[in-house]
Amino acid sequence: MQYRPFGQKSDLRVSALGFGCMRLPTLDGDNTKIDEDTATDMLSEAAAAGINYADTAHGYHGGSSERWLGRALSGGLRERLKVATKLPTWAVTSEDDLDRLFEEQLERLRTDHVDVYLLHNLHEGIWPRMQALDVLGWLDGLRADGRVTTVGFSFHGGYACFEEIVDAYDWHMCQVQYNYMNEDVQAGTKGVAYAAARGLAVVAMEPLLGGALAQSPPGVESLWEGRSDTPANVALRWLWNRPEISVVLSGMSTIEQVRQNIESARQGGVGALSEEDLAFIEDIRERLRGFATVPCTKCGYCMPCPEGVDIPGNFQLYNAAEVFGGNQRGLNRNLYRQLSPERRAESCVACGACEEKCPQSIAISEELKKVHAAFA
Repeated sequence: MQYRPFGQKSDLRVSALGFGCMRLPTLDGDNTKIDEDTATDMLSEAAAAGINYADTAHGYHGGSSERWLGRALSGGLRERLKVATKLPTWAVTSEDDLDRLFEEQLERLRTDHVDVYLLHNLHEGIWPRMQALDVLGWLDGLRADGRVTTVGFSFHGGYACFEEIVDAYDWHMCQVQYNYMNEDVQAGTKGVAYAAARGLAVVAMEPLLGGALAQSPPGVESLWEGRSDTPANVALRWLWNRPEISVVLSGMSTIEQVRQNIESARQGGVGALSEEDLAFIEDIRERLRGFATVPCTKCGYCMPCPEGVDIPGNFQLYNAAEVFGGNQRGLNRNLYRQLSPERRAESCVACGACEEKCPQSIAISEELKKVHAAFA
């Protein structure tokens, strides 16, 4: 297993592959009922292979993820794993909720401290409220009394908001949605570089785009003919090729996925991809972008919208959902709902100002109606 520095502000050295606790095996089709025996076997095998970073959250598996992890770690794994969990920011309505929720998490995890603690799912709609509740001062207190060693945030918003948050506090790390199809989505490659340049560790979530990149994406199957590697292996290695990435989080659901990802981690590393590999990935990316339903190039000529609608962002979510379908549709529906109301497609009043400026001649107001109908 390869290990990487956890940014410039922490002494941690972490496994390049992290064990994500959001997509654990379940029983009877119930997401809240974790198959604990199988999940614990997976975690044990991961730790034996050198994985030392486990990521969970208050809301994963309906709250069952933290409880399972606490039980699994009590068997001797706690000393071998750095535990990351997250404050459910959407559940915080007063300063009293901060300590209450954190103490609940310590109890679930059966520990007296958390190695890495994140503010979960920051974006334009939540960040101002967190500031008003002095959550940053509260984090100072957790660090001062030793209940938290390393602090950070996970992010699902626009780039400007990401930059604002990075600059607002002395963070150790950030967690962003990142994969070879999301270089210009949310924080994107620009955000990864911005955070890393300021000393933050960068943890990549959704490396396989909710599983969409684990198989040959629709429409590009012919590109894989004659290649010995797998789509998942290529996607993971693309991330490990980037020196800014400290940990790639994989939400594994089977023992076999654990073993496959461990093997990918052994193959991955900065400079491990050839120019041919990178060109192959670029070919896949460009072909998939060509399948987009709305021919938006994100040039930004349509912006700013008088009503505040994030026109390119809405089309990005919609196109990815249409190209990949399945889990990606559900994921992007959630991301759409997390946008502040004025940024959603539903706030379009069909004034036509954007359509006059669009070099692609997109009927933007009509296309935004389709976006909202798909995600509402």
